[in-house]
Amino acid sequence: MAKLWCLLSIITLLQVSKPVISRHEVTTPPLPILPLPSSSQLKWQERELIMFLHFGVNTFTDSEWGTGHENPAIFNPGELNANQWVNVAAEAGFSLMILTAKHHDGFCLWPSKYTDHSVASSPWKNGRGDVVQELVNAARAHEGIDVGLYLSPWDRHDKRYGHDLQYNEYYLAQLQELLNKYGSVREIWFDGAKGSNVPNMSYYFSDWFSMVKELQTSINIFSDAGPDVRWVGNEKGFAGSTCWSTINRTSLSIGNGSIVDYLNTGDSKGTDWLPAECDVSIREGWFWHKSESPKRLSVLLDIYYKSVGRNCVLLFNVPPNTTGLISENDVQRLKDFRGAIDTIFSTNLAESCFVRASSQRGGEDGDFGPENVLDGDHLWTYWAPKDEESEDNWIEFKCIDKLRFNVIRIQEAIGLGQRIKQHEVHVDGRKVAKGTTVGHKRLHRLEKGVVKGQIVRIKILKSRAVPLISSIGLHYDPFWHPNET
Repeated sequence: MAKLWCLLSIITLLQVSKPVISRHEVTTPPLPILPLPSSSQLKWQERELIMFLHFGVNTFTDSEWGTGHENPAIFNPGELNANQWVNVAAEAGFSLMILTAKHHDGFCLWPSKYTDHSVASSPWKNGRGDVVQELVNAARAHEGIDVGLYLSPWDRHDKRYGHDLQYNEYYLAQLQELLNKYGSVREIWFDGAKGSNVPNMSYYFSDWFSMVKELQTSINIFSDAGPDVRWVGNEKGFAGSTCWSTINRTSLSIGNGSIVDYLNTGDSKGTDWLPAECDVSIREGWFWHKSESPKRLSVLLDIYYKSVGRNCVLLFNVPPNTTGLISENDVQRLKDFRGAIDTIFSTNLAESCFVRASSQRGGEDGDFGPENVLDGDHLWTYWAPKDEESEDNWIEFKCIDKLRFNVIRIQEAIGLGQRIKQHEVHVDGRKVAKGTTVGHKRLHRLEKGVVKGQIVRIKILKSRAVPLISSIGLHYDPFWHPNET
């Protein structure tokens, strides 16, 4: 028995002292840097292009701001075809369409039971029409197109306006109609626009926002103060050359003209993720006017570079005309615009180059190598340098033949926070571009035009944390001729 006990003891000791063979440790991603975007904010950012549809009684009165005294009988778009709107949007690369369900004149494009100042009192479809429903039906029939709505807080028609309790109850009732009746709404648009000498009116924005989120959990709320998307601070479609998706919401208020510069740039120390949306119209006006024509292609491309190319989403207004269709010259200009974007960005010259970087998180066996910037995932695969080398990070493309390009695209992995504060681009040792923020997308359209070179190095000079670059492109824009008079 004693011998058996000794044998068991020896076996136990051998088992205890047996070395544990460790599995290969996979390098983990770096920690995120707060604040972070929500899932709905990420989806919104990846849209890049969304469409505004300004349509209503102003379309028929040749006005921008209606008086509220318009007779609903003037609204009669005899050829209205929301399928045409959706097809035009889809072909131009827009994935979200926001309709002015009610503008400042108070006329409702759906048959609201809370007012007779609506399509129900118009001759269109003998008073049985519903523009909101027409758009929703057309979008549902076309995969990849979502719907958003604008419901103007300022109402120049309704007599309850100026009476806080009564009007806020009316407004909330209409919000509930729109968000209960028409299915999924992906963005709701609020603003503080109103004219001078109007009745004092307190909008219960907190109540409105709470109701919206209760009724539609995946919706993004737009306003000067968010809470999901902020105004960029102008109606030119331009973001600041520095544009953070982060900002302090406590410093914002809706309709406050003193904060437009802050809205335009955001705040590197902001505690809230509140990315900017750039709104601009394809024409001079927001509503259709027979006397106006669409802006030149060069102007639209400039807007694109200064909105999408500065970490924003471009909200592009394309107003239907009095027949209820998008005008043919606007359709053609959108085709030109889409064709130009495809021409510029369909080819990435960097893909023909060898890529290397200053360092790589986890070494060569890690998943964070510089080759990730050339794959198709612009969000969750990325180059990450080592944490300890935050002051001297660069990524470089070396090509056998000289490249000829005039646009440089840089994108951050914003799912882990916005980080880059300052960067430069060098071609064959010569600095050709510099900038501050990057965010979802930064486009450098070179001021001196086309450059030729074999070695392109992007230096990250300052960053809130280790930079994470998800995508880089070198592109040629044949429409950009800065040296021509």
